[in-house]
Amino acid sequence: MITSENFKDYKLLDAGNKEKLESWNGIILRRPDPMAIWPKIRPELWEKADGFYHRSNKGGGHWEFQKKLPESWNARYKDLTFKVSPTNFKHTGLFPEQAANWDLIFEKVASRKDASVLNLFAYTGAATMAAAKAGAKEVVHLDASKGINEWAKENMKLSSLQDKPIRFMVDDALKFTAREIRRGRRYDGIIMDPPSYGRGPDNELFRFEDKINPLIENCLQLLSDDPLFFIINTYTTGYSPTVMYNTLSLWCAQNGLSGTIEADEIGIRIQDSPYVLPCGQTTRWYR
Repeated sequence: MITSENFKDYKLLDAGNKEKLESWNGIILRRPDPMAIWPKIRPELWEKADGFYHRSNKGGGHWEFQKKLPESWNARYKDLTFKVSPTNFKHTGLFPEQAANWDLIFEKVASRKDASVLNLFAYTGAATMAAAKAGAKEVVHLDASKGINEWAKENMKLSSLQDKPIRFMVDDALKFTAREIRRGRRYDGIIMDPPSYGRGPDNELFRFEDKINPLIENCLQLLSDDPLFFIINTYTTGYSPTVMYNTLSLWCAQNGLSGTIEADEIGIRIQDSPYVLPCGQTTRWYR
């Protein structure tokens, strides 16, 4: 399993009984997590939660706060600063397990200062900011949600990257990549985090099992002649790392792309324990 040990402002205090207990720069949140089916490791910690997300049997849920919390606050990862805020769909605006990929992005982009990077399904832009901070000559950040892109722009300012060449796009990933191919655009690094199911800005339907192959095909056509990396994060149940390894490996072979391919679970270590909470998987090609 791929993990990061470097996120000082985030700690996974415990997980169990389909929940997780997290410290976000000292503010403790309790949220559902369907992967944590084991018993709680340290039950005494859970009463310390400042916020508790209750899931509804009818879908969705709501937050219960034990004290008045700010609407948002910041969490730092190395030289990056991100806005954290409990949302009504339980997310906080950041997926801390992805810090392992931010490190890879930073390393690869820093090795080539003229690198261009494309971030698809970019959410609030942590990977975007990692590429920009490393010195990319251009980062294209694409998400279907205008509101989420505004959050990403806040992260850009918090990380003092507003003078960096970041281009924010609200678009459908398949349509955008097809247009970029026609324009003759090329990228040295591509990141994508496709959902299991989603809608584009014009109500375009995205189903992982139907769209992942054409999307990979488009992205491989967009890679430069000397690319650095291609990262695919997946959370879709039923598709193991082996499935994604086979998929990306075969597409790379068909396109004559040699390099290292890793496919593994990605997760977060539970503090003061030998256990790790799995948080989806990542498949990474790089040189």
